[in-house]
Amino acid sequence: MRILLTNDDGINAPGLEALAHIAHEIAGACGEVWIVAPAFEQSGVGHCISYTNPVMITKLSKHKWSVRGTPADCVIAALHDILKDSPPDLVLSGVNRGNNSAENALYSGTLGGAMEGALQGLPSFALSQFYGPAISESTTPFEAAEQHGANVIRRLLACDVPKSNSYSIFYNINFPPVRATHVQGVRVVPQGLRPNKPFHVEPLKSPNGRRFLWIKGSNQQVPSQPGTDASANLEGFISVTPMRANLTDYDVVRSLKDLQ
Repeated sequence: MRILLTNDDGINAPGLEALAHIAHEIAGACGEVWIVAPAFEQSGVGHCISYTNPVMITKLSKHKWSVRGTPADCVIAALHDILKDSPPDLVLSGVNRGNNSAENALYSGTLGGAMEGALQGLPSFALSQFYGPAISESTTPFEAAEQHGANVIRRLLACDVPKSNSYSIFYNINFPPVRATHVQGVRVVPQGLRPNKPFHVEPLKSPNGRRFLWIKGSNQQVPSQPGTDASANLEGFISVTPMRANLTDYDVVRSLKDLQ
């Protein structure tokens, strides 16, 4: 098996090392693991692509390339240039430092990489490690993801998921903010919504009088609705949320049928 890895925390991020460990476990001794990741951190870029500017790619080693672009750029570069003659069987994006549960999924470059993989027709997974008091000061914060990630992905690959002529599925996997031995299990749950505004700003004035704004997130230890991703994570469970790039609200389409 040939596996492509990317992320949004950048090519030197420790979460990418954890993802490589997961990928090698899945690929086996005869498999290949390729890394094509952003040269610099790309957190919060979502599914952005560098459509109006070229991106520079740099070969760092036989199976490792950096891209001056977004996670989606990295997947496109890998599939249509670096690995065009030997495409991967699987795309893994992460392991993100921090959760991509609930509304965070909408901003996530980690999910952007997995989404692009799905749009390109490949099985794709976004992996993120929820942070919290139990692991924030740990020397091994990605322990839960590293020890449970390969098994979760293998189980999902073995599932007989109905095929669709529409957008392909990709999976958003979030590991709970606990040590690996305290993980309670796996829950397949929908995306949730935390009951607070996702982002706000903190104004800052520089020494020369110029005004800047820091974008700040909300409290991540607040659960989403019961039975959804962030709530499952805060209860100690790995959340698995199947997703598609289709943003249509079919309930509203049906409710607006009289407009036609």
